[in-house]
Amino acid sequence: MQISPTRNHRWSTAATLALLALVLVLVPATPAFAGKLAGVTLPDSVEVGDQEMVLNGMALRSKLFIKVYVAGLYLPAKTASPTAVLSADEPRRLDMNFLRSVGADSICGAWSDGLAANTPNASAELKGQFETLCSWMEDVDKGESFSFTYLPGTGTTVEVKGQNKGTLAGKAFADALFACWIGLEPGPGEGFRDDLMGG
Repeated sequence: MQISPTRNHRWSTAATLALLALVLVLVPATPAFAGKLAGVTLPDSVEVGDQEMVLNGMALRSKLFIKVYVAGLYLPAKTASPTAVLSADEPRRLDMNFLRSVGADSICGAWSDGLAANTPNASAELKGQFETLCSWMEDVDKGESFSFTYLPGTGTTVEVKGQNKGTLAGKAFADALFACWIGLEPGPGEGFRDDLMGG
């Protein structure tokens, strides 16, 4: 029996549509990602409480050609101005995803240098908060991460390797901390800051 071209075409179209419908049912929905850098993929938005923040930029921290970590900066809305971020009393978050092992002492040294370079007249209270931050640091291995989330009226919540270490109060602390990455003299370099600002 010979099938006419018209009938065969109709069958092929119907079969294709049925197969497509089956694929759409079987393939689970996956979240959209904003980008990938040095093997690290970050979502284009995160939700903290009832606040949604968008990925402003990603940056790679390298030292002597060694890849150390990838950072992602999340804000309520994208901006290219670090000054605007630090002056506004709005939520902000920075995630650090480590690409190699780093000791807690090295991390603490970076906090100390960042505070001195970007907040030279830091108060005794602010220095004490950075000492507390340092006490929460741990040695990290490749694949582990830190997160720092500032919410107005709450403070900056610090997560180390997925564990909530505590919250440090005040916008002054949040500004000093984030200035270590996006201030006038960011420890990882101006190129790093510019990448976080979407440059």
